[in-house]
Amino acid sequence: MTDSKINDLNLDALFIGDKAENGDLYKELLNKLVDEHLGWRKNYIPQDKNMISPEEQQSPEFQDTVNRMRKVLDDVSNRIRTESVPWHSAGRYWGHMNSETLMPALLAYDYAMLWNGNNVAYESSPATSQMEEEVGHDFATMMGYKNGWGHIVADGSLANLEGLWYARNIKSLPLAMKEVTPELVQGKSDWELLNMPTDEIMKLVEQSGEKLDELKAKSARSGKNLQKLGKWLVPQTKHYSWMKAADIIGIGLDQVVPVPIDEHYRMDIDELEKIIRSLTSDHTPILGVVGVAGSTEEGAVDQIDKIVELRHKLQKEGIYFYLHVDAAYGGYFRTIFLDEDNNFVPFDQLKTLHAKNHVFTESKDYIKKDVYNAYKAFSEAESITIDPHKMGYVPYAAGGIAIKDVAMRDTISYFATYVFEKGADIPALLGAYILEGSKAGATAAAVWAAHHTLPLNVTGYGKLEGASLEGAHRYYDFLDKLSFKINDKTIEVHPLVDPDFNMVDYVLKEKGNDSLADMNKLNHQFYEQASYVKGTLYSKEYIVSHTDFASPDYGDSPLPFVESLGISEADWNSVGKVTVIRASVMTPYMNRQENFDYFVPKIKVAMKEDLQNIFVAETTKQLSSAK
Repeated sequence: MTDSKINDLNLDALFIGDKAENGDLYKELLNKLVDEHLGWRKNYIPQDKNMISPEEQQSPEFQDTVNRMRKVLDDVSNRIRTESVPWHSAGRYWGHMNSETLMPALLAYDYAMLWNGNNVAYESSPATSQMEEEVGHDFATMMGYKNGWGHIVADGSLANLEGLWYARNIKSLPLAMKEVTPELVQGKSDWELLNMPTDEIMKLVEQSGEKLDELKAKSARSGKNLQKLGKWLVPQTKHYSWMKAADIIGIGLDQVVPVPIDEHYRMDIDELEKIIRSLTSDHTPILGVVGVAGSTEEGAVDQIDKIVELRHKLQKEGIYFYLHVDAAYGGYFRTIFLDEDNNFVPFDQLKTLHAKNHVFTESKDYIKKDVYNAYKAFSEAESITIDPHKMGYVPYAAGGIAIKDVAMRDTISYFATYVFEKGADIPALLGAYILEGSKAGATAAAVWAAHHTLPLNVTGYGKLEGASLEGAHRYYDFLDKLSFKINDKTIEVHPLVDPDFNMVDYVLKEKGNDSLADMNKLNHQFYEQASYVKGTLYSKEYIVSHTDFASPDYGDSPLPFVESLGISEADWNSVGKVTVIRASVMTPYMNRQENFDYFVPKIKVAMKEDLQNIFVAETTKQLSSAK
């Protein structure tokens, strides 16, 4: 486990820096680690002969090959430097979920990569397999699981797939018990079996003893009863990975039911209850419900606590569903609520805790009570997706999943004797419980190093999450007062919604022009000017991303926003989407007022130049058409 306490942590010491301010430190530490790896090679059975002789190293063929390698690496460097996004830039990059990555994670990845460990088998990578086992327990503890477990996956999509895998297998076990161990479910109807709570199922699995493998053979794994399991409910803000997961896992896309969201882009709990009641009234079970903590388009946090309350209410009526929280983006934010002893603190004590640990630079109400309540309820979910390569500030690819009960992993397990020994009392069984057949030990080392440098509570990661959140609020407040005069036009900036987390969306709108189509066109043109689409990324002074909120996915949830801009409901119904500029404010530097104030005038100039380029191009196009 990670150390849970740390003295006043300085975030600036943990990054290479916007201008490589800590570049020499990075090189020093990297060189030290490389030297240690080279020494490790030399000192392993030192009496063994060298495989590469000095004479061979001096040969023309050897030198030609080295020169070829140098040229190839020069080409790699040139291509990457020319075509990469400067996401490290504190006040210039306001786009996707990319930012500075933690130096200890980078260094640990660099170092462990030299060993090329494969964490699917303990004998292949004992050191990093142990690290991943510890990281999995970190995930579980961070989410409030007392007897949980977790592991690293390639990304959130695979973690979501695993969540559905768990739900499918666990919810199908009672039907398998009807065949294999009928005495355990005697007197229960199929409807009761399909609505059995997960903890009750796991108790029966424990009682089944040696018949677990028979149960799994008769479960949904066999392909039986898939259609009986019912519907998988996801909010309209769902990540596209859920459709893939339903396809791959065999549930089927027809079983995925979208739940409307409200004007804050959170799942509408009243609509969720209506859908569940409508389905169950026809005896269609609910396989599971997904709540999102940090949607990838809006950073919205669904009211997980309200979903849990609804489940408790419905359980009294004989209806039960599996709950998965997709916190791929927002998972690490839970650390901001944990004190130095990893206790989830009362809401009225948060400000005092944050002041004591210097989480924010200003005493403001950055955290909403309903967001707090949502995170407090995480421990009630059966499984949770969490991505270290997002708000964990760890290099790609590092997703993750945590499960509430370590025994749940036996419901999906497979064993391959050449990789691991069943029943071995070491972290050797990882490959039996995961989707991947091979996985980089370097990723585990990176996440482990990050967790041990920054405790998973308010003294460590909480400060990093707080810096991001405060920077997002500064950005939101800045945009909320912004407008530009371009020739005879006034272009106003309108932020979408006060952020739950650190995602800030906004639109540009010409004052007096209430056409939704025209506004969408302007925002798409602005995105093209301020992204990779036009010009060279490395020379851009303000970089953004964008997205569309379209009615097929979002229903009418954007309608209150577009109406607040003077756009009619009829126009919304006709166009059916709103194009927004989107920024995941992950930078750890924009929390400080003096840093943000430095970039404000520069951002304004860059935005105005992009807008001028748009209108110059439009005028030129009109003149050309007139000829």
